[in-house]
Amino acid sequence: MLSDTRVVATLPVSDLGRARRFYADMLSLEPLRELPEGLLYECSDGTRFLLYVTTGVPFGEHTQLAFVASDLESEVADLKSDGVVFEEYDLPNLKTVHSIAYTQSGQSAWFRDSEGNLLALNQRDED
Repeated sequence: MLSDTRVVATLPVSDLGRARRFYADMLSLEPLRELPEGLLYECSDGTRFLLYVTTGVPFGEHTQLAFVASDLESEVADLKSDGVVFEEYDLPNLKTVHSIAYTQSGQSAWFRDSEGNLLALNQRDED
């Protein structure tokens, strides 16, 4: 059944070269493999995501990919020093302080990749 399968997230991009540079330069990620449909990346524990070229609108307004961080504040500081720009929120149910939202279950921070995809860093209290 599906509970025994590996999951691969897919992210749309309009410019694969620009996206590849962003993921390499800003996030220190290199593709595991180049495929006809895009670039396949592998992270810890075999989790994978694919950047694929689309001719449609390549981004969404909600988190499309989240990275689990063991020290979110340090990760945010490191990424900021590399030029990553984090989202700031001041909404009734979501407020960030220095780019980080502190909730009952943990902390989160959001940023956009070069293609406009909304990515997150999450640190959960139970992780």
